[in-house]
Amino acid sequence: MTTLKYRYIFLISLITVFSDCKSLVAQSDFYAIENIPEIRLYFSQANWDEILDSLYVEGELARLGGNVIIDGVLYEDVGVRYKGFSSYSSSRDKNPLNIDLDYVYDQNHLGYKKIKLSNVIQDPSFVREVLSYEIARKYMPASKANYANVYINDVLIGLYTNVEAVDNDFLEGHFGTGDNTFFKCNPETLDLNGENANLGNTPGTDISNYYPFYKLKSDEDEGWNELYEFIDVLNDAPENVKDVLNIDRTLWMHAFNYAVINFDSYIGYAQNYYIYKGNDGRFNPILWDLNMSFASYRLTDASDHWDGFTISEAKTIDPLQHLNSFSVQPRPLIRNLLTDETQKRMYLAHLRTIMEENFNNLDYGTRAQYLQNLIDASVQADTNKFYSYTDFTDNLNSTVSDLVDYPGITDLMNDRATYLSTYPGIQGAPDINTVTVAPLNTSAGDNISITADVTGSPINVFLAYRYTTDDTFTMVSMLDDGTQDDGASGDGTYGFQIDNIANKIQYYIYAENDTVGRFSPERAAYDFYELNSKIGENDLVINEVMANNVLTVADQDDEFEDWIELYNNSSYDISTDGMFLSDDASDIGKWTMPSTIIEPGEYFTIWADGDTMQTGNHANFEFNGEGDSLWISYSDGSIIDSVYFGEQQTISSFGRYPNGTGSFVEMLPTFGKENDGVDASVLLEDVFVYPNPADGELNVRINQSESCEIAIYTLDGRMAAPKQKSVGGETIAINTFSFSRGIYLLHVSYGSENTIKKIMITH
Repeated sequence: MTTLKYRYIFLISLITVFSDCKSLVAQSDFYAIENIPEIRLYFSQANWDEILDSLYVEGELARLGGNVIIDGVLYEDVGVRYKGFSSYSSSRDKNPLNIDLDYVYDQNHLGYKKIKLSNVIQDPSFVREVLSYEIARKYMPASKANYANVYINDVLIGLYTNVEAVDNDFLEGHFGTGDNTFFKCNPETLDLNGENANLGNTPGTDISNYYPFYKLKSDEDEGWNELYEFIDVLNDAPENVKDVLNIDRTLWMHAFNYAVINFDSYIGYAQNYYIYKGNDGRFNPILWDLNMSFASYRLTDASDHWDGFTISEAKTIDPLQHLNSFSVQPRPLIRNLLTDETQKRMYLAHLRTIMEENFNNLDYGTRAQYLQNLIDASVQADTNKFYSYTDFTDNLNSTVSDLVDYPGITDLMNDRATYLSTYPGIQGAPDINTVTVAPLNTSAGDNISITADVTGSPINVFLAYRYTTDDTFTMVSMLDDGTQDDGASGDGTYGFQIDNIANKIQYYIYAENDTVGRFSPERAAYDFYELNSKIGENDLVINEVMANNVLTVADQDDEFEDWIELYNNSSYDISTDGMFLSDDASDIGKWTMPSTIIEPGEYFTIWADGDTMQTGNHANFEFNGEGDSLWISYSDGSIIDSVYFGEQQTISSFGRYPNGTGSFVEMLPTFGKENDGVDASVLLEDVFVYPNPADGELNVRINQSESCEIAIYTLDGRMAAPKQKSVGGETIAINTFSFSRGIYLLHVSYGSENTIKKIMITH
């Protein structure tokens, strides 16, 4: 123990010399596939394994403190625990690990705070998880993944898969915020005879009955009510499910799982996925735990294979089995979507895209071989791997037998591709040959036509479009009748006119005949066409700023922060996608604006408090009340609007008057409302009182240079507050909480002058 302790101290001291300057680390992506990080964990306890085992058994997610060195960079006081379900065992030397870098200190490695390491059990090939995530990322938000060599106290534990955590950072990167309702859909104990996390409503109306099946990952308990509301609509009003569920994202998840035969998922026993509520109010499914894809896991309660299926049966698993046959337990997230014929055709179109882009062309085999070549030496050095090196090389193409049979990936997927190529609903789709926008040069506010040349006897052609990434797509029928700038009636060119367009349009086309559908682009709606145009001069303006907010308006956490108000002067919607705000002329791209739409004549307010972790729109900078600037710009650096301002007062803002178009003047704050004409002339009265009526603090501003005396009296002449002395030109704050409700007289004396103002206290 003593030798270990001193060796540990020496090593940490040595590493600290180099880790003081972490900029020495190459700033590459931690999850770049070519990178195999070296992760060295250090625990001072010799019995660290026993401690981690005991913490796992306790199940409270407690962690063992230690240090970690990642590619030569030291992070002290990290928290470590074992993770997993069937992949963990106290008898194993190589258990899956969860490392929390910010367990004690606010620290991250190349932007990542959590490191999740899987021990590659149930996969002799070592490629199932990494390859599956690589394919999934083409079609939906999914974790990055590569490999890592892991050491504990300088002993090599083995080669792990290194999978990006689905955490707040992941959500912010894919959804723009991580503040919304977020659930991990995994039962506390998997029940092979139960519903698990199937999103069924069998548990009833008592939300506590759902606790064993779903884990709330977001902060607000209100999330449970949102989950129940979602489940209620999905099961009892599926015709409205589009309002609470990203249907397209769900269809992609199902298509992926059936393509790569990933049954350790919703389609098997309803587990191993997340759901996150986007800013548009809809839940999005997110894949997780892909180490048993490619038919490593062959258990399901679906259809005729409710008691499991063989490798041979895996090759021809029906991608509509939960619809065409029966489910032992309900599967509303599949059945209630695919009973809609168009959604069923969309689902099969997604399945065809995955197969064509990865398997029919044999690209997956080339990629799998590349991964095996990349990790070959690390696999050979891993003495704790669960299968032999021969199993590793063989399992790419051939079945490896252990306690169960693990299919050869190419043998499995080549036959799977052949089977699906003739599956009804896959072949014979309409072709979408040309998609055009007219006129060629468009500006925000224009009327445009989007057309597509479609062959293959379509019965429906749809255009889906939106103005901002956080919005839902609006789907409309395209016509071939000569009325939509689509050429002659019946010529195979379908069109739709959109009037008064925003500065950004994202769109895709979907066409179907009576059995098969096709998207353009093929990866829609995760991929889409985009038309961008700059807004007109003065169409979006900085309308008002308050850089010294003490008591005017509070944010959602009841904090009085500085704020910014933007205003849409135009007659069209303005998307903030691709726009930036900054208080620094040398760094105008300081803060990326959230994706939102500002409608004509509407306002958009942002808190300038530097607290981006708070809910809502909070910029990553704060104003200097003694004078500052504000800039709104495009990503190319061109300026949309800007303003400089001098020292700001606590009782006033700096805004345009007339509203939206005028010059900047000092005014009474009008947060999120029209600047209503209270300009500098009112604020420059000799004595200005604000707010009046007052419900707490009263501000008295003396707009002259002489010293003065301030007093407040009741109407019958009694003094309500002690007299205060003031030099001229300053604002005095008077606490009125001890006052009774009613009318008072404010007396201000300076020189030979006296000013009396009536004030009203309302609390």
